[in-house]
Amino acid sequence: MNFCSKCHKDFILKQEQSKLAASSIGSIVNSSTTIDKSSEHLPIEVELKVGSTNSILISTQTPCTSSLNTNNEEKNNNAKESPNRCGTCRKRVGLTGFSCRCGNLFCASHRYSNKHDCAYDYRTAAQAAIRKANPIVKAKKLDKI
Repeated sequence: MNFCSKCHKDFILKQEQSKLAASSIGSIVNSSTTIDKSSEHLPIEVELKVGSTNSILISTQTPCTSSLNTNNEEKNNNAKESPNRCGTCRKRVGLTGFSCRCGNLFCASHRYSNKHDCAYDYRTAAQAAIRKANPIVKAKKLDKI
């Protein structure tokens, strides 16, 4: 492999990217398996042999965990998201909406905290930011001679 430094770097990057792509595709394929509702409980049969003449058959059912709950949660999250509307006047704002620190979206006339009765405490948040940015510095005590 007689590569210049640039070609060698490109070659190494292509190798790493192909490895990452192969591993990510493998993880996607392995994690995308789903379980049907009909197979929630799988029966497991265990045969125990005691001595040479006695055998006991134990049959139990164990619940299987499935990804059905995650699908329901995703549907609920999509239903919660309302179209881009103002939180106060319900006017459609589209891309021109202003998101507030309280977590809502507002139009141009209700974007300020005093216009929409914001529940976010700006004063406490500012005090916490100042405390974090300016910690108290305590000097070491000097030994007196």
